[in-house]
Amino acid sequence: MEENKAKDRDEIYSERVRAGKRTYFFDVKATRSNDYYLTITESKRKYKDDGYFYEKHKIFLYKEDFDKFIAALNDSVNHVKNELLPDVDFSKFEEDGDHSEVSDSEDGDTELKWD
Repeated sequence: MEENKAKDRDEIYSERVRAGKRTYFFDVKATRSNDYYLTITESKRKYKDDGYFYEKHKIFLYKEDFDKFIAALNDSVNHVKNELLPDVDFSKFEEDGDHSEVSDSEDGDTELKWD
């Protein structure tokens, strides 16, 4: 019980991004020594036998890597937008911060593949 209280205290800030059957959580947390880090969680709704369940994947991002991570993310997104898909109007996916306009296939993956 004491562990759960400590877990509740160490979350400082949370932001949720809904994207169809997926939801992304950006959570700022604190260590016992009051150092901060970010967790990025992808939660994906899937169907199995008797109902839905959520498959989760998590990345831990520490302060010393923030700038490198943001630079690589921006470079990668800009490469896709400007070099690979220059004719796509990405603003159509920004309606109310909800990205559900991207249609999902039967297995839950979006039509837009990043492989």
